[in-house]
Amino acid sequence: MFCKCLIAGCSLLFVIGCARPSHPAEPGFLEGHLKIVSLKEVDLADASPSKGMADNYADYPLLILSKAGQKEIARVTADKDGNFLVALPPGDYVLDAKGRAPQRIRAKPKTFRVISNQTVRVDFDLDTGIR
Repeated sequence: MFCKCLIAGCSLLFVIGCARPSHPAEPGFLEGHLKIVSLKEVDLADASPSKGMADNYADYPLLILSKAGQKEIARVTADKDGNFLVALPPGDYVLDAKGRAPQRIRAKPKTFRVISNQTVRVDFDLDTGIR
């Protein structure tokens, strides 16, 4: 009798352990800096970016795509200083510029991997093609 109760108790614990909902993996983070390059002439008297350049960050959102580059996972806009931070589930991704091909924006997509509870840094250069 004791053996049957022990087996039944162990079986119940096994079932309870298996039925416990699995917790999704903790997110990781992507951080970086967006550098907008323009072929405009530079005013050497002003060492800081012009107000017009700082306003441009909102005009160039970055896309976070699936590894194959087919599906948009998230969209991020850099702050007034060009910095960005976004939480993502663990996995492999591609960082690209929105409107890269149709608007003649030149940028090289970058692949990266997000690991749970860690931050990966990917800086992104974008050439607006404006002369």
